[in-house]
Amino acid sequence: MRIVSGEWRGRPLKAPEGKATRPTSDRTREALFSMLVSRLGDFEGLQVADLFAGTGALGLEALSRGAAHCTFVETDRQAVTALNANIDALKASHRTSVRTTSAAAFTGGPFDLVMMDPPYGKGLGQQALNRLVESGSLAAGALVSLETGVGEEISAPALTLEAEKKYGKARLLLFRAG
Repeated sequence: MRIVSGEWRGRPLKAPEGKATRPTSDRTREALFSMLVSRLGDFEGLQVADLFAGTGALGLEALSRGAAHCTFVETDRQAVTALNANIDALKASHRTSVRTTSAAAFTGGPFDLVMMDPPYGKGLGQQALNRLVESGSLAAGALVSLETGVGEEISAPALTLEAEKKYGKARLLLFRAG
């Protein structure tokens, strides 16, 4: 797994051993960032959150493309170890913070961009999405990406669905805050 574009293009990322962390596939990550670029233009100055961060691939990609800061949220110890190693390898600690709390309980922001890749089929993405809206963690016009399993039901009446794409067993949803 590597950074796709920007300042750190081609730099490898470490992943934890085992199957507890399921990184977003390169194909899905490239599709997500293509959708984001078409809507944002660039990432300059953005405040980003990477919930269910795992290796941090999504947030680090945003930083590589010019985001000002990324808050990573992850609870798995092995994933946090890999995430911190990736941040250190890229010398990005001054542009990051790592929170070891549940994404469903996380508050912060306001964020311009939130990316979520929760475990499939457990309802955690819906819980985190609800918390973001209820806590006021989203800036006006913020984008929220959520990767789910193809059959998972997601309801976000306070957000506008801008795009939905399917990639094998994965479904990528892109919402905009009002």
